[in-house]
Amino acid sequence: MYERILLAVDGSTSSDLATTQARQVAKAMNAEIKAIFVVDDSDMFFETSYIDPNDVLRGIMSVGQRTLAIVAQSMSDAGVRCMTELIEKPISPGKISSTIVAQADAWNADLIVMGTHGRRGMRRLIMGSVSEGVIAKTNKPVLLVRTELED
Repeated sequence: MYERILLAVDGSTSSDLATTQARQVAKAMNAEIKAIFVVDDSDMFFETSYIDPNDVLRGIMSVGQRTLAIVAQSMSDAGVRCMTELIEKPISPGKISSTIVAQADAWNADLIVMGTHGRRGMRRLIMGSVSEGVIAKTNKPVLLVRTELED
């Protein structure tokens, strides 16, 4: 049923849980996984006088590389075929969900797996929801894995 699973990760607890679910589905279906980490550059548009945006981007890319290495090792240990890709720039600034959908389409994924943070209220309004954006923009099945609701 599923032969190609796109796993979007961000290093969070919900992302770790999504990795576990993707691994289980891939193992059961003998599917391959493409794990992606999209560098979120949206904060780079706020002017700051104390922070070098290049330092922030390097830090985010470092987190992405470590996260993808952990995912690759986890899949290898389970005998699941996996490739990883660090996407250094979204399709357009801050458009993480569009980038995930474009990656799923370009790779011809059968399923998208990702974590969701369960934000509500003002935090959700301010921060938005990447998972909602993915669901709204794709015709592919999406498996969302959620952590406990944030306070």
